[in-house]
Amino acid sequence: MTLQMIGCSHHDAAVEIREQLSFSTEHTEQALSSFGERFDGAELVVLSTCNRVELYAAGGPFGSGLIASEAASGSFSFDEVRKALIDFVAECLEKPADFVAEHMAVRQGREAVDHLFLVAASLDSMVVGEAQILSQVKQAYDLSNVAGATGPVTHAAFQAANRAAKRVQTETTIHRRRLSVPSVAVGEVVPEVFETLRGKRVVLCGAGEMAEETLRYLKNGGSDNLCIVNRGQERGAALASNFGAQSKPLDDLFEEIVAADLLIGTTSAEEPLVDADTFARLNAQRGGRIMLVLDLAVPRDFDPVIGDETGVYLYQIDDLQAACNRNRREREKQWPKAKRILDEEVDRFIASLQQRATGPVIRKLRERADQVKSAELQRLLDKLNGTTDAAMTKEIEKSFDRLTNKLLHPPMASIRDDAAAGHSRGLLEALRHLFNLGDET
Repeated sequence: MTLQMIGCSHHDAAVEIREQLSFSTEHTEQALSSFGERFDGAELVVLSTCNRVELYAAGGPFGSGLIASEAASGSFSFDEVRKALIDFVAECLEKPADFVAEHMAVRQGREAVDHLFLVAASLDSMVVGEAQILSQVKQAYDLSNVAGATGPVTHAAFQAANRAAKRVQTETTIHRRRLSVPSVAVGEVVPEVFETLRGKRVVLCGAGEMAEETLRYLKNGGSDNLCIVNRGQERGAALASNFGAQSKPLDDLFEEIVAADLLIGTTSAEEPLVDADTFARLNAQRGGRIMLVLDLAVPRDFDPVIGDETGVYLYQIDDLQAACNRNRREREKQWPKAKRILDEEVDRFIASLQQRATGPVIRKLRERADQVKSAELQRLLDKLNGTTDAAMTKEIEKSFDRLTNKLLHPPMASIRDDAAAGHSRGLLEALRHLFNLGDET
């Protein structure tokens, strides 16, 4: 039971290459519907994100052995697997096969399983430990299920990858350490001041990339009273519309500061948006309410002196960046522990697949031996023609059972050991042919 993967990611392909190889919703639907028809009985899951494009395949003509060197009769060799997957991707995306071959690598067997587990657990991500990738892996698997493109191997592999990722989440702190300035600001600093963002007036200055990322964290954190203040009204209004926020011109900033509970700066202004004296007058109008100020801008949007105002808690970019650096170091410390967990889960998954491939052959061998034993035992009893009593007949039956078990024990033990070693000696196929057990599993 082999898992195959063809793909590329931010590790080995620039964004302009990934854009050309990405699978749109239409491409994905087409691939899932046509793969099983093109490769009879084959399974497919398509994972396409901004940082990676990966197709996971199994079943059908792709082989029943987990290791590439042990391709069952009728299965593809590794070179044939590679060519088949490259040609399939090239046709789906209408790209030259040479272009696909140059930028997409093919992994097979344990290497493909190990990669899937690393991806699901976010150890292969651009930002190690980011939480989004596991949901993307699950969505890709669910979409394949709905399309009827999954099967025994992809079911087992993606469910096991999900369990492995959950273990990494619960047994390490690699996912609990925020690495971006907005994520630290909203996820770690805000809870120190406010129990909840619901009902709090949040005033965000700016409408660039930093503002957009900050808004995502604010919305995820439950913020429901957002106002974007920006010099360019068109950009501010567009961003506000995307996040269900209000949009105000920069001229309204002073009024918004009086109303704000949380004030955030993300602009690219060369000078502070409000000087210390003006801020002091505005703060005096707030009736002593607590204000948290997050200055995420470079140059800074607010004079650091405002942090001395009564009821004002100011965090600047350097404070937050230092927290990011500490978190990154803590994540790096957790990486080896997370990798050990994944190695354990990959070993467990590989062993279960190997046993699943071995079990039917052992069962057929046992059934064949029992058939021969029963036939020979009956022939002997017929020849004895009732000259033995019940006790003697029982003893003869036990002797036949012992003989059969002793003859079967060495090949069964060897094939189990070979399975644990990854079928490296090819005993499974040898046993099928030697005892004429057929190729079905």
